[in-house]
Amino acid sequence: MKDVDRRSALALGLAATSAVVMADGAMAQPYAPNEGTELAPGVRRIDVSKRESMIPAYKSVALRDVVYQPKSKSTNPSMANDMVCHCLEGELRVNQGPGKDFTVKKGDVWSCNKGLPENNENMGSGVAIMRVIDLLPT
Repeated sequence: MKDVDRRSALALGLAATSAVVMADGAMAQPYAPNEGTELAPGVRRIDVSKRESMIPAYKSVALRDVVYQPKSKSTNPSMANDMVCHCLEGELRVNQGPGKDFTVKKGDVWSCNKGLPENNENMGSGVAIMRVIDLLPT
């Protein structure tokens, strides 16, 4: 058996940690309580990234996280664009109009079309994070 030096052991440890993180899904970003822009009491938006889209119907795509403190909520009477949402952490109750209520938990994904209302509420006792991929039109 070949001897393992400290560098090799560290590299193997980092690779194993990365594999565990990737197997478990995305890890929530730790955000400071006042990071980003306040949307409502206890709800903050953190813009993460934006780039040009290769999807013909969209000029660009943007990634943002919306952080909900326990029992906080937000309302949006009309989505500005199409988007795909992912519950990165916690649990949210989502309402997309009359009769369109559902609960999402860590790992769940859903979509919203432009013009659709969406009201969200953190139902849990911990922080909830909604990751949003905005599909921005041409």
